[in-house]
Parts: sequence; C-alpha cells; structure tokens
Amino acid sequence: MTLDALPLLKKLKTIAMLGLHFSQNVYDQERYEQLLKLVEEYYGHALEMPPAEVHAQFRNQLGQLSITPRIGSDAAIFDSSGKILLLKRSDDAKWCLPCGLVDASENPEQAVIREAKEETGLDVKILELVGIYTRLPSIQWGLFTIVNTVYLCEVIGGILQNSHEDLGLQYWHLEEVPTWHGNQEQQARDARTKYQTRMVGFECL
Repeated sequence: MTLDALPLLKKLKTIAMLGLHFSQNVYDQERYEQLLKLVEEYYGHALEMPPAEVHAQFRNQLGQLSITPRIGSDAAIFDSSGKILLLKRSDDAKWCLPCGLVDASENPEQAVIREAKEETGLDVKILELVGIYTRLPSIQWGLFTIVNTVYLCEVIGGILQNSHEDLGLQYWHLEEVPTWHGNQEQQARDARTKYQTRMVGFECL
C-alpha cells in the first residue's frame, strides 16, 4: 500500500470514531468497531507501524466530538549576530526550534511563551507571526496532522539553560546546522527573513 490510501483511511477513521461516540445501538457500535479495526490495520501497513501502536493512539482520541490536527507553537529566537537558538531533541538527536503542543487552555501565543521558558529558561515576547506550517501524516512523522505556528520572539529576561526534554541548546548560523528535525529548516529560514527585514527597518529609522 502507498501513502495515497491515507486520505481514504483518515475519512474512514473519522466516520468510525464519531460513530462509536454517538451511536446508541449495540449492533451499530459493533460495525463501527470492526471498521476502526480495519482502519488501524491498514494504517499500520501504510505507515509501517505496529497495529498495536496505531490502536493505542486511535483509542486516545475516542470521545472527542471531532478529530482535528494537533496544534504546535515554535519560537524563533535570534541573537545580536543573527544566529538562531536551536535545541537538540532527545528523541532523534536532531535540531529544532524551541517548540511544543498547545494546551487545551491556551492559545498559540501563550503556548510559545510557555514553551520557550520551559525549554530554554528564557522569557520572551512575541514580535510577529512568521507563518503557519502543516505536516501531514507520513511514514516518518506518524498518524496525525500537525499544524505549527511559528513566532519571531525577542528575549526579555531569564537565563539560558536546557531542560530534561533536550540534549542541549545552541545558537547556530543556519548554514552550519548539521541535521534538522522535520521541516524545521524551512521554518527557521522564513524566520530569519522576518528577522533580517526587521533589522533593516530599524537601521533605516
């Protein structure tokens, strides 16, 4: 099976999960359960994941009234020389912006300020939105769509220190980063363009 089957599987998954949530008829629930098991099996084949892992992730979504993408917020932080602050992830030892998923009680702006503090020790304020990026399900990145909001941020306090969630923090010239996580390189380049545009604007004042 190729990834071309994923859009169909996603629709079938949503039908099955919403059916299990709303259906009161035991026979309908059995049919939706069978449909979901088939989707789990073929998702596992398509994404080269063990069916048990797919099953566990799907069951975590049961009870939700809608199945929506996960939302993340990333902080693009530059030093005075134009280097960007990156953290080395503990899961794949690749470099990315300070980032994390938005909590249920937050908006993306609140999340990026919190994540920057938790992951870098720095207090930041948001300067502007860099962009919104979508990462669709794939063999490499798993079952769920991720939508990232990336913000250009300015340090206003705190002390730079890494957390238990990463393997280290470092300011980098973009061209010298050895390995990027996901689509982080494109996000960092877009952030640098925003940063440079702001710097030129300040020089012209």
